[in-house]
Amino acid sequence: MNAHRIHRVAKLTGLSRDVIRVWERRFEIIKPTRGANRYRNYSDEDVALLRFLKEQLDAGGSIGELSKLGREELLNRARASAPQVSFVDNVFSRLLQELLSSLNPFNRVIFEKRLNGAVAVIPFEEALHGILLPLQEQVGQLWHDGHLDVAIEHYVTRQIQQKIFSAMNQLPVAEYGAKVVVACPPGEEHDIAAFAVAYRCRVRGCRVHYLGANVPLGSLAKICEEVEPDLTIMSFPVALSEANAAELVQTLANEVCPASDVAVGGHGALAMRDLFMKYNITVLENFADLDHLLNRLMRQTVSRG
Repeated sequence: MNAHRIHRVAKLTGLSRDVIRVWERRFEIIKPTRGANRYRNYSDEDVALLRFLKEQLDAGGSIGELSKLGREELLNRARASAPQVSFVDNVFSRLLQELLSSLNPFNRVIFEKRLNGAVAVIPFEEALHGILLPLQEQVGQLWHDGHLDVAIEHYVTRQIQQKIFSAMNQLPVAEYGAKVVVACPPGEEHDIAAFAVAYRCRVRGCRVHYLGANVPLGSLAKICEEVEPDLTIMSFPVALSEANAAELVQTLANEVCPASDVAVGGHGALAMRDLFMKYNITVLENFADLDHLLNRLMRQTVSRG
């Protein structure tokens, strides 16, 4: 379930932040939680409920009378009146289509205004997985299919990289967490997914050494010997040919694995799963797998400390 800050809830519901706060104080139907930073976090249910309440008020209802029904009854009525597709998912889908339509024909002003505006009001991790990564994937597919020029693909990639870089710069530099190295294999120039992994590791308190695209395995092994990471994560967006894959994975196992545990992810890693598993290299199916691995790693780091 997503967590939303109050400024985004206001944007999603059409209610002012003052009204939301008043309803929260006066009635027991809105139940935000508090994050580590003490900011209110509203759930998808809270957003759906507030949208339903606004619709009822616009139709002539009274917030006082509605609140007497209680949260659960109001949520049941909101679900019954809502479309099956999540409103938040609809917002992301519509925004992605708007962004893509501004690329062909190319309109930089519209693209940047919409992208910047969305990222500014959405919690960044939600924006990362709901907008930035899907946008990169769809733009890459359009370029691959010949529907978008490579210059536009490069432009979008740089925009996304800037957003992730800016978000990472806002995070504190970890001094005591698990040590993680993140890199792309030699020849792989697309590092957005690896960048997203590095961000996710940083958010969870890891000490991250982000090496980026096209890292020779000899150099990777050398820095692992020096840094002694708890984990090395490699991003494989694209599967390699059978011969190249066998050589690379064997080299990875022989040169890097002795110095660090290794995990791999991406479409390419999933396609080469059997080869990685042959050498006991962890294959991450998705970001949830990454989270589980990082949680275990952080617990081990704390117990050692």
